[in-house]
Amino acid sequence: MWEHLKTGQPHHVLYGIMLGVAFGLCSRLMMLRTDYRQYPTYPHGRIIHISLGVIAAALGAVAIPALYKKDFTAITFLTLAAQQFRDVRNMERQTLSKIDSMELVQRGSTYIEGIAMVFEGRNYLVILSSLLTSLASLALGLPFGIGMGVLTLLFVNFLKSGKSVSHIAKAEIAEVRQDGPDLFVGDIYIMNVGLSANQQIIADRGLGIILTPYNPNGKATLSNLGQRQAILFDLSTILGVYRDDGEPALVPMAKLDIKDGRLAVFLLPQEKDAEKAKAVVLKVPILESAVRMPTEASVNRGEERQHG
Repeated sequence: MWEHLKTGQPHHVLYGIMLGVAFGLCSRLMMLRTDYRQYPTYPHGRIIHISLGVIAAALGAVAIPALYKKDFTAITFLTLAAQQFRDVRNMERQTLSKIDSMELVQRGSTYIEGIAMVFEGRNYLVILSSLLTSLASLALGLPFGIGMGVLTLLFVNFLKSGKSVSHIAKAEIAEVRQDGPDLFVGDIYIMNVGLSANQQIIADRGLGIILTPYNPNGKATLSNLGQRQAILFDLSTILGVYRDDGEPALVPMAKLDIKDGRLAVFLLPQEKDAEKAKAVVLKVPILESAVRMPTEASVNRGEERQHG
């Protein structure tokens, strides 16, 4: 299987490494996009992550021939790479935290930690893609390397996006009503609004959505403050927010009905489109740090299972 390496064909090794780097870089490009959150920024933020992707792909691609030639320092390089990618995670966390302080509606620390975790994890996927491609190419030949590279791209595409709110809850448009100074979304109390000017703005532009979890897992996840803040941030980013700094009564809010676990979302969007707001809420990602699964506990095992 390794005859071409034993007989000394450096061009074959070079082709295998180049193929590994190419597919590793392709996998990083597949996972890199600047979406509605405008992060990573374009072009400099993307240049940074593409450069890190090239480094990760090169490390994965050269690992196999280095190990075959008993150059075990390659393991040391992979260890150093892991440390560098952890530093990348820390860099993203610090950058987003500083940016977040300037937002009218903030992401929240849970959302930021989730984004930083994703950026670190995707570099490891790049290493895996280039390593497997290089391994197949050097062991079996270039056609097998190309086939393995395509398989790794499919695998990366499958992993690049997780679950969304639609997997754990259903969303319904609800009436925003005011009973004197008390503000409600449906039958769920939101807050007290004392100024008549703010009450009029809410009457004109207020929009409400109620999320009903499918099971106890969804109820526990929606009760997480970080997950609620992520919902508010995505809604405010896409639909806009009708407020300026120093207007606490107009801040979007998400309040829980403690009795049944429903989540009421109140916002004042620049673009008042209830159906679009409902679609946005259902597509908000479920944050890994916010996921709770009480049905998996031994005392609850055998009861209702996780939806989706």
